[in-house]
Amino acid sequence: MTSPTRAGRTWRAVDSAAGGLALDLGLYAASAAFAAATAVTSTLPPHRAWGSVAAVGYLLAALLAAGQFLARRQRPAWAGTVARSVVTGLTWLTAALLPLVTQSVQRAAGRTDRAQEEVVVVEHAGIRLTETGTPYLGHDAIAALPADERLLGYTPYQPGMALFGLPRAATDAWWTDSRVWFALVTALVLALAVAALRDTRRFPTGRPSPAAVLRGIQAATVLPVCALTLATGGDDLPVLALCLLALAFAAAGRPTATGIAVGLAGALKLFAWPVALVLIFWGVTRRVGLRVAAGALGLPALALLPALLVDRDALVENVLRFPLGHGLVTSPAQSPFPGHLVATTLPAGRAVAAALLVAAGLAIAVRLLRHPPRTAAATALICGYGLLAAILLMPSTRFGYLLYPLALLLWAPALALAPARVPVSPARAHARA
Repeated sequence: MTSPTRAGRTWRAVDSAAGGLALDLGLYAASAAFAAATAVTSTLPPHRAWGSVAAVGYLLAALLAAGQFLARRQRPAWAGTVARSVVTGLTWLTAALLPLVTQSVQRAAGRTDRAQEEVVVVEHAGIRLTETGTPYLGHDAIAALPADERLLGYTPYQPGMALFGLPRAATDAWWTDSRVWFALVTALVLALAVAALRDTRRFPTGRPSPAAVLRGIQAATVLPVCALTLATGGDDLPVLALCLLALAFAAAGRPTATGIAVGLAGALKLFAWPVALVLIFWGVTRRVGLRVAAGALGLPALALLPALLVDRDALVENVLRFPLGHGLVTSPAQSPFPGHLVATTLPAGRAVAAALLVAAGLAIAVRLLRHPPRTAAATALICGYGLLAAILLMPSTRFGYLLYPLALLLWAPALALAPARVPVSPARAHARA
């Protein structure tokens, strides 16, 4: 079995080949092929529309990366981290934002096949929040809907997600599409994460590698699973970005900010709750566990309180019964991962899949109790591997959920501190000579 140290060395060798440009070129070329295949073969209209635009954006990025690769010796500045960051930004604009805006405009003009169901669900939740004080419909109200509309009657998110639907509650325009606001918040939060990792006052003895930070940002923006999700659905990206921000604050030694960031993520979606739990363990190793827990647990609780007071049964129906498979309709999330295959093919398959999921959770819990993470990088790795195991073993899951573990695992190197370079005085340099 390959040791983690050897695996880390292998990754660093691949990641740093040709100053990072070799992997950039491979990423953009493979992404162009994926987008083109999606445009041709996908059965989902929003995905096909994304692929037809994104394929061109990724191809352009691949050509730029190839030019950087060829010019890296004669023009080193063209192949540096700054230049690579510019290409990454352009790729995000062409492979994620341009398809998003195009689909939003087409949807506003009457195309009903230019958004996934979650976009409509979030916007309806925002409208209900302004009208009734809760983003959720109760069991009886959902049952009264036509059978083919009941799925859209459910809002399987935490109450904070409805805030992204408030612009649509105010007016019907392309810019009030919830995906536009998902993208704006994601960009802002990722910018804050980069700023936190570049704050030299917080890293007196070392600093994150700019190249590693760039790779982590690429994983959260231009990786096809993220770009496709943002352009067609988008609700997972602000959650992911807030989790990455929380880990960046942890690396910078800011426990209160860490708790607030992951707490905001938890007020949007349950996927952030395991990350919050691991960060609390990280805080305990620094004797700041209560400061992390105050935001990580307090903000989701505060977000739930109004919905609980307005209609407790509606809250339970949407955030508990439906995700657990006890709603009026079943979740359409059925990607062929091991948990789903076990649940659908074996006798008592759902029980077996649930047992495997619980066993994985217990194994992670034991790991946290015996060896809690002492660094932000270790915390990111535990979160990434833990969510990967959960996604693979869940009876109902989606391919798109892989964006969480992939981004968290690639964010971990950005949180590892490289030793600071100590300036050498001319006198000492002369003495060494």
